[in-house]
Amino acid sequence: MSSADPTGTVQPTPSGPTSGIPTGYRARIRSFTRRGERMPPRHQAAYDALAGTYVIDVPRHDGSTTVDPDFSLDVAAVYGRTGPLVVEVGPGSGDALIAGAKALPDTNFLALEVWRPGIGQCLSRLIDDPLPNLRFVEVDAEVGLATMLGEGAAAEVWTYFPDPWPKRRHHHRRIVRPEFADTVCRVLEPGGLWRLATDIDDYAQHMRRVLEVHPGLELVSSERAALRPVTRFERRGTEVGRTISDLAYQRR
Repeated sequence: MSSADPTGTVQPTPSGPTSGIPTGYRARIRSFTRRGERMPPRHQAAYDALAGTYVIDVPRHDGSTTVDPDFSLDVAAVYGRTGPLVVEVGPGSGDALIAGAKALPDTNFLALEVWRPGIGQCLSRLIDDPLPNLRFVEVDAEVGLATMLGEGAAAEVWTYFPDPWPKRRHHHRRIVRPEFADTVCRVLEPGGLWRLATDIDDYAQHMRRVLEVHPGLELVSSERAALRPVTRFERRGTEVGRTISDLAYQRR
């Protein structure tokens, strides 16, 4: 099973007594599994030292992983400038995120991560190598992405190696679903790219089935993204015979 990049996804809107609750904040199907909140001491120290600089404090709706639906992120104010925005959903250990932020200093990078220890791990890599164009939000990604960024706010959205939920009875938990595709398409600027990668053949086929029928998205590449580094996790997958699938869909 591929290791999980924690992400979130939303259940279709129910009817009935919850009708007064904002869309996206009703009963959800989560595509992530919450793990323990304890961090290794080095990661905790990095979080304590750097969270005030890199982690955006957002108003919460209900619990620790959802954002008030009335909150809108002022991207220019957060970064102190205007510029292209790349959003990564579930950055994991931050390999692609940090490589991208280093390679493109004039681009703003926003990581949506539901698991605080994952943020701590990423921040530990910034102690001696700060990146002023990088920020995090601790959030259930689909719920937050659906409301806190405006239409056309992002040049790219990255979803690399999401949890494949390989058992058939769990396929409904996969984050690449029509509802999330709608959200990503809305957030992308016209011509913007949604980049995905997986090392699970069945999930790659699932991604294609979902996204190739989306009216707002068009497959433009199945080549490896130039900024996506080969990670230790990816090397382990190829060593056991897994095929890495990269996909890039463009907003029409």
